[in-house]
Amino acid sequence: MKMLINVAETVVADALRGMAAAHPELTVDVENRVIVRRDAPMAGKVALVSGGGSGHEPLHGGFVGPGMLAAACPGEVFTSPVPDQMVRAAAAVDSGAGVLFVVKNYTGDVLNFEMAAELAEDEGVQVAKVLVNDDVAVTDSLYTAGRRGTGATLFVEKIAGALAEEGAPLERVEAIARRVNEGSRSFGVALGACTTPAKGSPTFELPPGELELGVGIHGEPGRERRPMMTSREIADFAVDAVLEDLKPSSPVLLLVNGMGATPLLELYGFNAEVHRVLAERRVPVARTLVGNYVTSLDMAGCSVTLCQADEELLRLWDAPVNTPALRWGC
Repeated sequence: MKMLINVAETVVADALRGMAAAHPELTVDVENRVIVRRDAPMAGKVALVSGGGSGHEPLHGGFVGPGMLAAACPGEVFTSPVPDQMVRAAAAVDSGAGVLFVVKNYTGDVLNFEMAAELAEDEGVQVAKVLVNDDVAVTDSLYTAGRRGTGATLFVEKIAGALAEEGAPLERVEAIARRVNEGSRSFGVALGACTTPAKGSPTFELPPGELELGVGIHGEPGRERRPMMTSREIADFAVDAVLEDLKPSSPVLLLVNGMGATPLLELYGFNAEVHRVLAERRVPVARTLVGNYVTSLDMAGCSVTLCQADEELLRLWDAPVNTPALRWGC
């Protein structure tokens, strides 16, 4: 496989050096693998910290900045960061108002963030944790006890980050993050496998002419494989899978997310089909975001995430944000 890298062993460090060069508003510690807002800690404000394996960019480092995360901890590709990274990040951004860990529900992430929370509290940092588990495709997977954390991570980080920016206390920021997660559901589809730098070949076999319904962001198996479907058919299947579980009673935020190798031409066409299905199901869409935000290296495919949104959540979604990957209202 052809990749724009030097060697697999340095791919994360190389990317972090490039991120530092592109974004002077961030402090990027390449050696210790921590990305921090340059203006951190923010006096009197709760700080959001998240992280996970690399390969899902712009998640999480691309969401560090005003209105969203205070810090992010990138692990090796598809591998959880270690507790030391998380503790170092928490110490760098804590202003005394507390730190909220946003954790995707994967076994390594959960264990390491729990350990980091204990270590940070031993050092006098007040820590709360929110687990993101929005994927309706499967109950358990190769990396997960319970549902996987996927696209709703963006909604949690944006909305809770906006509330933290307003100076809300840790208890309120934690509560709204939990509310966003509880009101969000996702479903992913793979048209082609991803390739990790270390392996240099596809991580799973997907025969020509087939797709994987309910794939995970590490290439974990989903619900079933079927012959290739049209955009219209995929939208029907994915949206119905989400609505069957969510049953929204209010307008929704919609994320049509690319897995890394699907061009915007296709994503916008798919978004039209998703809107069609939601209109047919009488689900009003309050806001829509389309693009590659929670990716899986070079996987071809997409995911759909819906979040029930009341007036407060919409206000916080619309609040200014200024990060490398998400920016409006600044």
